[in-house]
Amino acid sequence: MVTTHVFIAVSLDGYIARQNDDIDWLLQRDDPAEDHGYEAFIADKDCIVMGRGSYEKVLTFDAWPYDRPVLVLSRQLAETPVPEALRGKVQFSCRTPKEVLEDLAAQDVHRVYLDGGQVIQSFLREELVADMVITTVPVLLGSGKPLFGTLSQDIDLTLISSRSFPSGLVQSHYRLTP
Repeated sequence: MVTTHVFIAVSLDGYIARQNDDIDWLLQRDDPAEDHGYEAFIADKDCIVMGRGSYEKVLTFDAWPYDRPVLVLSRQLAETPVPEALRGKVQFSCRTPKEVLEDLAAQDVHRVYLDGGQVIQSFLREELVADMVITTVPVLLGSGKPLFGTLSQDIDLTLISSRSFPSGLVQSHYRLTP
């Protein structure tokens, strides 16, 4: 069985990026002295599923940061070739969340890191998220790209843990309640 897991930062008013995809507000708060748990989180994940927006943002970084296979869900990119430098590291797909998990199960994948607002929202709508680690950054952006979108029904969560950091970040770990 494939399980999906979220690890993401959000502004206090619920945005993961500015409308232009800028995450300067997050990068300014990055304190290398603080361990926010990403390395421990990613350690047992077999692959990463992200959306086009997240993928395009990662492409602006100095180096490709992932040592696991990345599947980018995008109708726009699905029929385009993967850039030469990322061949063997990245695949594009336009499959639904359920189809993606079926495909990954056939590849013996067990634990998946979900990244990107639209991807997280689509997996949540289909009740395919096991848990979420959400780090809240104490900044109000006023507008931007929301982590959560409209839902057809409530999604109940159980708080597993919560901790604060000297920088003011607050990290909460939720399990989705079946």
